Amino acid sequence: MTSTPEPESAPEASPELPAGLSLPARLEAILYLKGRPLSLGELAAIAAVDRDEAELGLITLMADYAHRDTALEIRQDGRTYALQLRESLADLVQSLLPVDLSTAALRTLATIALKKRILQSDLVELRGSGAYEHIKELLAQDFIERKRQSEGRSYWLSLSEKFHRTFAVRRDDLPGQHDDAGPTQQALPL
Repeated sequence: MTSTPEPESAPEASPELPAGLSLPARLEAILYLKGRPLSLGELAAIAAVDRDEAELGLITLMADYAHRDTALEIRQDGRTYALQLRESLADLVQSLLPVDLSTAALRTLATIALKKRILQSDLVELRGSGAYEHIKELLAQDFIERKRQSEGRSYWLSLSEKFHRTFAVRRDDLPGQHDDAGPTQQALPL
């Protein structure tokens, strides 16, 4: 664990956590409820403790998970921490939660992943008019996000959190992306 200063985001309002709940248990609840990787600064702000206390609580929690026979683990990836399924359960997850996407939609998703952020009009130019159906399919399954372009008539397409949780691609594994999302479950076919 490092004590390197990290950029602080706007602090969140600290929720009332039950009295008597240990700091490691509060951090575990925060990681579980947020469902995404959090920095030490974010954890400290939400738990309403200083960074040193949060770091000590996190070390305790990580040690507890390391010594338990559990399907979950606290994963440190860069400067973020996440509560997630152990990587060794990837095959089980794949069999229980298969991705139901056509090959063409998966290829369109791979194109979006490689570009990180792409205009819908550019994607249609690259993948053909069938991309409109792929986009609908990907939006319906929450693998991508779509936001209207501020100037123009097209939409910006980008990857969703579900994409990063589902496929074996971390944000830092994609060219130009450095917001660690932790390991995920399935390989993305190209």
